[in-house]
Amino acid sequence: MEKKEICQYFNGIIKDEQDVSAGMAAIRTLLKVLEHSESETVQELRYCLQNAIDAMRSTENPVTAIASGSELFLRFITLATLDTPKILTHSKSRVVLKAMIEAVKSNKIFEVYVTCSSPDNSGEEMCQNLTNLGVSCTLILDSAMGYVMEQVDMVMVGAEGVAESGGVINKVGTYTMAMCAKEVKKPFYVLTESFKFSRIYPLNQIDLPNEFKYTASTLKKNLQKEHPLVDYTPPHYINLLFTDLGILTPSAVSDELIKLYL
Repeated sequence: MEKKEICQYFNGIIKDEQDVSAGMAAIRTLLKVLEHSESETVQELRYCLQNAIDAMRSTENPVTAIASGSELFLRFITLATLDTPKILTHSKSRVVLKAMIEAVKSNKIFEVYVTCSSPDNSGEEMCQNLTNLGVSCTLILDSAMGYVMEQVDMVMVGAEGVAESGGVINKVGTYTMAMCAKEVKKPFYVLTESFKFSRIYPLNQIDLPNEFKYTASTLKKNLQKEHPLVDYTPPHYINLLFTDLGILTPSAVSDELIKLYL
C-alpha cells in the first residue's frame, strides 16, 4: 500500500468508527498493510510496517496512541521471528541440503547462514540452492563464523568421512567452526551416511593421511606450501551424528564399525 492509501484507510476508521481509538485504528491499519505486503523476508516486512507507521504519524491524529499501538504490534512481530530457528552450515553438503529440502516439504520455517567456503566458494552454490527453495539464506565470509555463531541456534554440517573415534573429516574450516560452536555452547551436528565410516583413528590434523587432505596431483608438490582441502574435527566437539543407522553419539561409531567388520 502507498502512503496515501494508508493514511486514507487509517483516517477512514477514525472518521467512521468514533468509538475506536487511534491506537486500535493503527493496529487495524497495519493488519491491512500485512494483507497487501509482498515482503519476502522479516526484515523487509518490518521496513514495510515502519513506513506505514510513519505515514499514520503524519496524519492529524494523536501520535501517542498511534505510537503505543504500533509498538505493541511490532513487538508481536518480533516475538514471532524469535521462534524461527537459525542454522549455520559450512560449504555445500548434499546430505544437509537434502535434509533441509525435506524440512521445507514439511512446512518447517528456518533461516540459514552459509559460509562462502574458500578456496572454491562452494557455499555460494549451497546458498543459491536454499534461496531457490524459498529458505531465507545469508552467505557469510568464512572469517565471520565466530561473529555469526552467537546468533544461531545450531550448527549443521556434512562429512566427507567419519573416523573410528567419531570425529569427522570435512571441508577445511569445519574444525574452526566446531571450536567456535563449543566456545559459544551451540550444538554441533553432523549429517552423514554410514558408508563414510572409516577405520582410521587420527589424533590431530598432522595425523590425517595426506591422501585425504590433498589431490593426487598436489601430492607431488611441496605440501608445506599447499592448502589442505579438508580438516579433522575431534569427537568431543560433536554433539550428535544423524545417519541412516540412526542418531548416534560419536562414541557409537566404533561400535557400528565393529558390527560391520566382525
